[in-house]
Amino acid sequence: MKRHLNFSLKKYNTFGVDSVAKEFIECDDEEELLNYLRNNFPGNYLILGGGSNVLFTKDFEGSVIHFNKKGIEIISENDSSVLIRASAGEAWDELVEFTVKKRWYGIENLSLIPGTVGAAPIQNIGAYGVELKDCLVEVEGLNLQELKKEILPADNCNLKYRSSIFKEKLKNKFLIIAIVIKLSKSKRLNLEYRALKEYFHDKSFDDIDIEDVRNGVIAIRKSKLPDPSELGNAGSFFKNPVVNADKLDSLQSLYKDIPYHKIDERIYKIPAAWLIEKSGLKGKRIGNVGVHKDQALVIVNYGTASGKEILDFAEIVRAAVYDKYGIELEYEVNII
Repeated sequence: MKRHLNFSLKKYNTFGVDSVAKEFIECDDEEELLNYLRNNFPGNYLILGGGSNVLFTKDFEGSVIHFNKKGIEIISENDSSVLIRASAGEAWDELVEFTVKKRWYGIENLSLIPGTVGAAPIQNIGAYGVELKDCLVEVEGLNLQELKKEILPADNCNLKYRSSIFKEKLKNKFLIIAIVIKLSKSKRLNLEYRALKEYFHDKSFDDIDIEDVRNGVIAIRKSKLPDPSELGNAGSFFKNPVVNADKLDSLQSLYKDIPYHKIDERIYKIPAAWLIEKSGLKGKRIGNVGVHKDQALVIVNYGTASGKEILDFAEIVRAAVYDKYGIELEYEVNII
């Protein structure tokens, strides 16, 4: 375990914001971390992985806990499926790459999502018709209230659209140290998402394999989303809003082409990117902050923008969408 004082977090958030933590604790051994916390529990702390879904708007006057243990192991397998345990410090995409090479089906659609394995359950990461909850078995972690190890079955994690118990009731109270996922050894491809249908329009299902899907997802993401290592961003800044049938009817009377996805008989999801783009904000830039020219859901740091400048710009986006559509966009990014 290592401790650093007055530590820059610039390399630990994909916006590249230069925030400073009063203390930074990095550790790859849960027992060592538990023993330290039992004797030196900080009054103000933050759990931080790769920082791919966080915006620092100021310096952090407390302790940042960064658990970086890596490792992927097979717990059990049979002819049809395999159980894998992945440690929190693993890069998510490296886990996906590992499973695709093994030809184990289930998370190939989640290729190239930035961040660590430990962050994946917090957001219930999802892309191209697949979410982590589709294969998650359990989450291992440290209960920071009782300072002990604990295992939560997936059914107890309240996994839903871009959220979970770790983002709500257990926010900053449960440090994830590993996840267990179940993958299929039989061919099970999810190609229902429109972008994937278009990408594979000239191929039959039998001619598409798991590596094709991974490569297709990577190609689509690279064509639409900026690389955080080249242009600071945290992916989707806003959640896709959910509206009831009456609100959708009202919007359709004014905007015939408004897209939507039916969740159930009375609830519909509307793409936030469409709302932002139709509000005239796609590609809009103020100083070093802007909406990405190719993906309206992404707010980017073009240079040395502060977290406060990025948040102020996001509020401009929210206000414009509300003024036009009467819909309040929710942040997907965690604001610190």
